[in-house]
Order: sequence, then structure tokens, then C-alpha cells
Amino acid sequence: MANQQTSQRYSISHFAQLVGLSIDTLRYYEKEGLITPARNQQNQRVYTEKDRNWLAFILRLKQTGMPINEIKIYAKLRYQGDETVHERLELLYHQQEALEKQRQEIDDHLLFLAEKIKIYKKMIDME
Repeated sequence: MANQQTSQRYSISHFAQLVGLSIDTLRYYEKEGLITPARNQQNQRVYTEKDRNWLAFILRLKQTGMPINEIKIYAKLRYQGDETVHERLELLYHQQEALEKQRQEIDDHLLFLAEKIKIYKKMIDME
């Protein structure tokens, strides 16, 4: 069954449906160097499960808030091979630090709101 999954090939329209993106978005990602699908003898894009997994990773990086320019750098490094693992790791560490900073800022905002809520509750209880 694993061989069946890895050998599965998709046209751009089927792949777009499968991943929930428009054909235009897939073409844009290709133009930007984020994905590089294979081409068949008619020069049509052919996507595989490997492309699907890679695209899921790209979309997850976007969800973390990683800027598109950094994702492009990451993709370029990935396509260069395993000798770029250290550089890719640095990009992931950088994004992790950004998320940790964001989490701290959110925690500070929540604390601020909790304090204000506490004050208002006391005011209501005094009525």
C-alpha cells in the first residue's frame, strides 16, 4: 500500500482539490520556488504524495507566522539537499523564538485583561 501512495500522481486540478488550494495558488507557489512538481511528457505538472506532504509543511510554516520570504529560503535550501540541514534548522529556531516572544506578549495581554476584569468584578460586588 505504501508503494501505491508514493506512486500516486495527480493533475494540477485534482491536486488543488486535494490540498484545498486554487490552481492559481499552486502556480504562484511554483513560480516563487516553494514547490517544484514534476512534468509529464506533455509538460503538464504532475504532483505526488511527496508534494502533498511538502505542501502541508509549507502551509504549517505559514500558520506559524513564518514570513513568505523565509519560507522561500527554506524551500530553496530543501531542494539543495541534506547539506543544508543546518541552515534550515536555523530558520526553524528563528521562527520558534518569534513564536515564544508572541506567546509571552499574549500572556502579558491576558494578565492585563485579567487584572482589569478583577477590578470591574470588585466594583460590581460593591454595588
